[in-house]
Amino acid sequence: MHTVWKGAISFGLVNIPIRMFTATENKDIKFRYIHKTCSTPLNYKKVCPSCNVEVGEEDIVKGYEYEPGHFVVLKDEDFKAIQGESGAKNIEILDFVKLSEIDPVYFDKTYYLAPQDAEGKAYNLLRRAMDDTGRIAIARVTIRTKQTLAALRVYRDALVMETLFYADEVRPSEQIPNLPRNADADEKELDIAVKLIDSLTAEFKPEKYTNEYRTILTELINKKIEGEEIRVAPDVPKSNVIDLMEALKASLQETKEKTGRKGAQTKKKKAGKAV
Repeated sequence: MHTVWKGAISFGLVNIPIRMFTATENKDIKFRYIHKTCSTPLNYKKVCPSCNVEVGEEDIVKGYEYEPGHFVVLKDEDFKAIQGESGAKNIEILDFVKLSEIDPVYFDKTYYLAPQDAEGKAYNLLRRAMDDTGRIAIARVTIRTKQTLAALRVYRDALVMETLFYADEVRPSEQIPNLPRNADADEKELDIAVKLIDSLTAEFKPEKYTNEYRTILTELINKKIEGEEIRVAPDVPKSNVIDLMEALKASLQETKEKTGRKGAQTKKKKAGKAV
């Protein structure tokens, strides 16, 4: 893994030097825009519409538009001045809380944290203490020029850092239009819906879920590379089940049938092994 940031976890008077690694990766298939006539990849240039000239990186600065057409320019020195001396390379722990108290809407991006020294005594101490108490740490960290809120938690044998959105960055649900607020549910429909949820409840195993669209898209690309003709199947309209109760009953029955088939297959496999 490539180190994306070096710093330290500030834990009371304890300083734990760490390295940070990106824990996740985007595996979406990327496309480039090309000229339809000659298949040449297109380039994008930064052009000033007033001067009608291409602008190089050395002539680009950051500006905040405080009124339409009016900007205040901020330089690198300005950002460095407001970072402060202590927070620039520190993950400063502020509080310890329970993970269950944080709604997933606040989580943004995940990073692995590893000790800079081979022994990692202080790192291991913090990890064990957090694991034993069942707590996670709420911290403040500055990455590049951006200060962000973060949560430190134990994931398997490592500490991970999850960047968090601030409270004012999460839009309130009250802004969502047409939500059926304080609406009562039909008791019979609710009972079947609960049974349906119970029948679909399983242990979370992330490897069970795959990106079917990416798999199909990869196969399509490979076929085109091999020169095969691609045929698109026509869409078959699905019949709409208007009645909610009937839809719930049908879903519950379908789930029971699937569960029964899986159970029968499992018994056959076990019987085959016994022979």
